[in-house]
Amino acid sequence: MASTGGKGKVATFAEAAAHGEIVLNATEGVHSIAALKGAGEANLNGKVLIDISNALDFSKGMPPRLLVDDTESIAEKIQAALPKAKVIKSLNTMTASVMVNPKSVADGDSTVFLSGNDEGAKAQVAELLQSFGWTDIFDLGDLTSARAAELILPLWLRAWGKLGNTPFNFKVAR
Repeated sequence: MASTGGKGKVATFAEAAAHGEIVLNATEGVHSIAALKGAGEANLNGKVLIDISNALDFSKGMPPRLLVDDTESIAEKIQAALPKAKVIKSLNTMTASVMVNPKSVADGDSTVFLSGNDEGAKAQVAELLQSFGWTDIFDLGDLTSARAAELILPLWLRAWGKLGNTPFNFKVAR
């Protein structure tokens, strides 16, 4: 078993899914459904599943191309594969360091998106996001709105290419 330095426990997908109250899908989008099926449908039924994945194809180098379009998102495909899970799309439009520390960019003056069909699950995820320090949580609507969040990736990738590893995020000014 791999060491976590006392800060966590190494587990299989199934063990992690069975243990978690809220499950985070941080797998590569093209492998998300297989990984989640490996976690066990019974372990995910009724749970909030936050999908931060993006369906990117790196086979032709950088920047990668998207494997989704405006007719279906990875989040919707996950929901169809796991109908009893409460899939919420969020946090897929930024790097991991910004996800958990929004104040690292513009003193937190940026936007995190939220999409999902279950209002209670969205409220739980919004509460979690607030605990990370997010103040601008933009609820895009039902899970079909995850298409828009996933389609931001070409812009994000081009900006990342110009900025390098500098943390950044988007802001919806309103």
